[in-house]
Amino acid sequence: MSVAAPEANGAARPEAFDPGSGLEAMLTVREFEAVAQRKLDPVHYDYIAGGSRDEVTVRANEDGFGRLSLLPRVLRGSAQRDLSVTLFGGQSSMPVLISPTAFHRLVCAEGEIATARAAARAGTIMIASMASTVAVGEVAAAARAAAGDGDPTLWFQLYLQPDMDDTTALIARATDAGCRALVVTVDSPVLGANERNQRNNFDDLPPEMACENLRNLRGDEPGNVRQIAMSPELSWEHIDWLREHTRLPILLKGVLHPEDARIAIAHGIDGLLLSNHGGRQLDTVPATIDLLPEFVAAVDGSVPVLLDGGVRRGTDVVKALALGAAAVGVGRPIVWGLATAGEEGATRVLELLRDEVDHTVALCGARGLADLTPDLVRPAAGSRR
Repeated sequence: MSVAAPEANGAARPEAFDPGSGLEAMLTVREFEAVAQRKLDPVHYDYIAGGSRDEVTVRANEDGFGRLSLLPRVLRGSAQRDLSVTLFGGQSSMPVLISPTAFHRLVCAEGEIATARAAARAGTIMIASMASTVAVGEVAAAARAAAGDGDPTLWFQLYLQPDMDDTTALIARATDAGCRALVVTVDSPVLGANERNQRNNFDDLPPEMACENLRNLRGDEPGNVRQIAMSPELSWEHIDWLREHTRLPILLKGVLHPEDARIAIAHGIDGLLLSNHGGRQLDTVPATIDLLPEFVAAVDGSVPVLLDGGVRRGTDVVKALALGAAAVGVGRPIVWGLATAGEEGATRVLELLRDEVDHTVALCGARGLADLTPDLVRPAAGSRR
């Protein structure tokens, strides 16, 4: 898989940051984006921020939440609100997970190790990317060490490879690392057309970085790293094959059409992550929050539905949960946190989202996540929804 080519000197290394003052003064996820943009090489920032073609979907993901209003209930709340969720046997302390994003060492020297530590400290689930710049075994070890007596939950994002032996080897690596679910990305028969990357001539990692999960994959020569292959020929038969070759729960990421959701359930899928790849694949695809109600209706409670795309505030999280999502994922905000201050930055992003979710739940008159129901959400004034 060709990927973005960074500056010649390799990973961006954030300047020293004082967590005791600077990070506590940062009150919104958006502030982290602003800092990340200042600190990163513009080429790297474009890789993170950019999407496909005109980036219509990138903008729509965030705008979709703004087209919804919350209509709270009153006099039925609780002093303590339970934000925890249980998914496929693993528990998250809040309904905000870390969605898979590639190449964390482009923005932070420790890369995905820092991300795993932040997830463990927050008690949330990290979905480790197949295109990680740290091998999944090391990511899992970092999460366990950071969790102490806790029990961190790690899932593994997978692109099915046309050579199924490669796929088998990747599944084995994820399983051996202790990953508790596979999140199979199915919206990438070919790579999206990112024109920012094309203009920046950004198409490969620097020599000191690689997709470490593909290193020495099947007895290759020492040091060899395979390319991630996309294939337009993948089909539901490959999902059936996968179901036969792992006991791990399987979620499909990138299913958008309600009919495909029904087909996925018929093929024994355990969960669905409603995602448009952050607007990085097919441009002009609708915002995921716009698709959520019809998608949830199609699934009809058969499997959990998760959502990512454009989540920047606790109010966004609550809107998605009220409309039927079991949890949401965040991608770019975590990378902004890493670029700002490594593990501490990513941890602060998660803390902000947790606090905002709890505050919003309280103001909605809810005692916990179970009280978040569709009647709390309305089209915003002037919205065409």
